[in-house]
Amino acid sequence: MGKIKSKTIRRSSQALIEKGIEFEEDFEKNKKILGNTMPSKKLRNRMAGFLVREKKQKNKNQP
Repeated sequence: MGKIKSKTIRRSSQALIEKGIEFEEDFEKNKKILGNTMPSKKLRNRMAGFLVREKKQKNKNQP
């Protein structure tokens, strides 16, 4: 089982993905993409980590 993320993290991440923003499988790159748009560093880092995990999972499921 993975670590549990709050609904805020999941919803915000999904909204950014639906907007068409392309994220990478690298935490540092995602952190830079999110930049100063997040209200706090903690939230930015959690979202960047969640997006990495989502991207890896998505690529794993594709043939």
